[in-house]
Amino acid sequence: MKVAILIGSKSDLPHAEAAQKRLVEFGVTAEVHVASAHRNPDKVDRLAHDPDTEVFIAMAGLSAALPGTVAARTLRPVIGVPLHRGLGLDSLLSVVQMPPGVPVASVGLDATENAALLAVEVLALRHPELEEALRRYRAKWREEPAVPAPGPAT
Repeated sequence: MKVAILIGSKSDLPHAEAAQKRLVEFGVTAEVHVASAHRNPDKVDRLAHDPDTEVFIAMAGLSAALPGTVAARTLRPVIGVPLHRGLGLDSLLSVVQMPPGVPVASVGLDATENAALLAVEVLALRHPELEEALRRYRAKWREEPAVPAPGPAT
């Protein structure tokens, strides 16, 4: 089970590492690669054709071309994570507004946790042991106490 996490620049590394950490907790191999759609298109192409990668997570800000670029080069699932730059609206729209025929699953702005969990859910379709791990993970969430709403200011 392998997920490739692609980021457009080293400044996005903390986001990639958060997703990688969650994937590793599920026993999924997760490799992080800095591969800009604009500056390293040959590297993106090479990574998109890796036969061992089952799911891609591509994170990018601003024009957020990376998720769509990966999706155009592979038939494997691509999860796009728009990263917050300024208002974040440009990257969000770039990821969710893919042209017909080039689908990218999208999570919210900076939602690396959801991207990792979605990747595990996709992998669980082929690797049933992940389904039980996801059940345990969600059961843990149900057991956590609710966080009280903030009280009135004094």
